[in-house]
Amino acid sequence: MSPDATAVRRVLLVDDHRLVRAGLAGLVAGDTGLEVCGEAANGEQAVALAATTSPDVVLMDLSMPVMDGVAATRAILADAPDTRILVLTSFADHDRVREALAAGAVGYLLKDSEPGALLAAVRAAADGQVPLDPRVAGALLPGASSPAPPAEADVDLSRREREVLELVGQGLANKQIARCLGITERTVKAHVGSIFRRIGVADRTSAALWARDHLG
Repeated sequence: MSPDATAVRRVLLVDDHRLVRAGLAGLVAGDTGLEVCGEAANGEQAVALAATTSPDVVLMDLSMPVMDGVAATRAILADAPDTRILVLTSFADHDRVREALAAGAVGYLLKDSEPGALLAAVRAAADGQVPLDPRVAGALLPGASSPAPPAEADVDLSRREREVLELVGQGLANKQIARCLGITERTVKAHVGSIFRRIGVADRTSAALWARDHLG
């Protein structure tokens, strides 16, 4: 299903620093395709606001009091799995970013991103894409201490697995993939687990990066 290019995307801002939220709010409000539907100072507030405002995208900080961004991501997606959660992080938060991606976040930005890049990433997330800051992408891939991902020639994916992986690479959630392919969400989950094992990755973002590099 193609996103409606004319729709205004609702954005929930989550950060424990009031000044950061104010800056983000001004930036988002200046984009005619986006609107701020709420602001939260911690993960607990974010979960409550997400339930009442139904955002298209949540711009999520990770280190916050009361409830951190990883726990908030997990809680929001448990209630509204189609919500697109975009992590806003510092370069040093690699482990936390991995946890957030494993919890279901679709991508991440660095806090020193250019304003235009941030807005583009929010729009991309709303449109079903996977925004990844290239400065962090390499650090999140399996490192030298992990088994090297198999080369393309060593991976024998079935036609269905390739279809699923391509949709994972586009940022679709399991429920959306099931709808696109006319199969059950349980079947999609099984395919995703098999794909991860075959290509040697542990999360959807690494799978998306692998798909970008190996699927024509």
